[in-house]
Amino acid sequence: MTTTTPLLDPRVIALAHYAGRALLEQVLARHGATFPQSVTLRLVAVADGPVERDRLVGGVVGALKIDASQAHSVVDELLSTGLLTPDGPSGVRITDAGRELYDRTSTETAPISARIYAGIPEEDLAAAGRVLTLITERADAELAAMTE
Repeated sequence: MTTTTPLLDPRVIALAHYAGRALLEQVLARHGATFPQSVTLRLVAVADGPVERDRLVGGVVGALKIDASQAHSVVDELLSTGLLTPDGPSGVRITDAGRELYDRTSTETAPISARIYAGIPEEDLAAAGRVLTLITERADAELAAMTE
């Protein structure tokens, strides 16, 4: 019996996304965090200092394709749990507890990611990166056109 490699299509992309997300959510659940909280916390963790709340919300909206009110709610959750703290009149910054959570979950997911990507040739990863980036750009453009 011969199996053929499927062409890249929305189903293949979705299956890969949800498989990876399920793994991440298992790690996050052990720490009482959600996927939206993780995405939001990462945007602040990798910033070079405090982040303006509106810019953070915009980043969350862009990453998760949720509306601004939902993104504000996630920021509020992180503020109420002490993982983020206000900084100035409109900024937020990561707290020591937020940094610890981000670092811990990143450390726990790194070996999982390494196992998943192990043995995939660099040129295949580069090609997949190019294709998925183009698909994302086109899908974002379609979404923007639909919401205008």
